Amino acid sequence: MGNLIKAEMRKILTTKSWWGLLIPTMVLALLFALGWGAITNDINDYLGSSDAQELGRAAGVEVTTLPVGLLALAHGINIGLLFPLILGILAIAGEYGKKTITTTFLTAPNRVSALSAKMITYILWGAIYGVVIVGFASLGTVITVDSPGIPDAGYWMGILGAGVLASILATLFGVGLGALWNSTIGATVTSIIWILIVENLLVLVMWGWGGISWLGGVLPNGTLNGIVGAIGAEAFGAAGAAVPDTIDDEAVWLMQYTAGAPGAFSWWASALIFIAWAMLLFGGGWAANQKRDIT
Repeated sequence: MGNLIKAEMRKILTTKSWWGLLIPTMVLALLFALGWGAITNDINDYLGSSDAQELGRAAGVEVTTLPVGLLALAHGINIGLLFPLILGILAIAGEYGKKTITTTFLTAPNRVSALSAKMITYILWGAIYGVVIVGFASLGTVITVDSPGIPDAGYWMGILGAGVLASILATLFGVGLGALWNSTIGATVTSIIWILIVENLLVLVMWGWGGISWLGGVLPNGTLNGIVGAIGAEAFGAAGAAVPDTIDDEAVWLMQYTAGAPGAFSWWASALIFIAWAMLLFGGGWAANQKRDIT
């Protein structure tokens, strides 16, 4: 197994894909955190007003101590998660496209070993991407968010752990999707369209027209984003077990949406649901590649 993992690492490091995806990951995580950091300063200014403090007291929330910098962190991290997902798609679909999958399977003792080595390798790369994403989102947050809105050390550590976990799961989701689809272009384009357009529109339309507030808490992109975003939503009293009864459902959903986690039940529930999505695709891809023709 060790030699198979080394071979997988060598495949990644001898191509341009890993750094070609890492560069836009860093840039977008930084830019989104910078942009949302500027927005959160306006939110922080409003929270310091007497009107906001009265509303907060009515809802049982101390608004002057809210760590609004979590918004910048969540949006910076969530946009960055698109790229480890694409990296995962390349794991198996890329080999089918380059016709190297035959060598991969024939040089391993069996396909289970080959796929296990890929899984371990891409878990490691997902963690690497996660640390980088959290790092650049944190940089953007520190640069732009005023000190009253900066989260404390406990929140930073929670965000780091959640961001790395989300990145690992996004990578495994991509591996499974690429293994099932067997097409790098098809899986990548469809993922981007679904994540950036289709699911967001679906969640908005179903909430606006149908009053369905929980949809984002069960769909793939919503649950992936909720792993990090729900930490901010919970800090604002809009997710988890501590949602005040005095806040109506519409206000809760809007706060969740602002935090980057519309419909999220909690960060850990988002993680569990997305694990189920990732394992569904990864398991399906695993099964499909046990018998697939590689000639």
